[in-house]
Amino acid sequence: MFVEGTLRWQVTEDCPWDLLMALCLRDIAGLDGVGEPALPRVVPEVQRVRHASGPSPVHRDAVDRCALAEQWVAWWQTVVRRELRPLTSTLVPPHFTAFDRTIELQDLVLDRYEDAREWATMRRAEYAMKSTALHAQYAHDIVDVVRDREHLLRQQAGYFRLDIAVMPLAERGAWIVGPNSVVVSQSLRDDRAAFRSWFAPLVAALV
Repeated sequence: MFVEGTLRWQVTEDCPWDLLMALCLRDIAGLDGVGEPALPRVVPEVQRVRHASGPSPVHRDAVDRCALAEQWVAWWQTVVRRELRPLTSTLVPPHFTAFDRTIELQDLVLDRYEDAREWATMRRAEYAMKSTALHAQYAHDIVDVVRDREHLLRQQAGYFRLDIAVMPLAERGAWIVGPNSVVVSQSLRDDRAAFRSWFAPLVAALV
C-alpha cells in the first residue's frame, strides 16, 4: 500500500489480499452478479473445476446457493472498506473458524483455499512489482489532480480521505463501494490519462 496526501487529505492505494481472495472465491463458486455494486469477473479467469477426486462442495446440488451468495456478500462488506477490514485476515487455515456460522461459505473456502491462495498470491505480486516500478508516476497522478483542483479554487483542499483498491477485473472502470472507498480495475489504473480523467471529477466532488 502507498499513501499520498497531507495533513488535510489522504489517498491510499493498495491491492488488498482479502479482496483478491473474496473475488476469486466468488468466481470459483459462479456467484455472478452478487454484491452492490456487482463487480466484473477477475482476470485471468479462475478455473471453476479442480482436478481432484470427489465432487466439490460448491457444485453439489445440495448446496444452498442463495445462502452462499448472502454469506459471501456479508463477508465482502467486512473486507471491501479499509476502515471495516480486520487488521489480520479472516482466512486462517486449516479450519477457517471465522466462517463457523456460515457453513456454505466455509465449505467453499475449505475446498478451494489453496487454488484461490495461489491465484491471489500471483496477482498481488504482479501489482506490487508494478506499483514499485511506477510509484512516482502513480503518486504524481494523484497529487497533481488534487493540486490542480486547489489551484482552480485558489485555496487548499479541505479534509478528505479516499481508499483505492486496485483489482484485476475483466472490465475497465471504477466502482464506489463505500463512503471513502473505490475499487478500480487494474486496466484503468494502467491508463494514466484515463485514470486522471476519472479521478479529477471525484476530487472535485470531495474538495
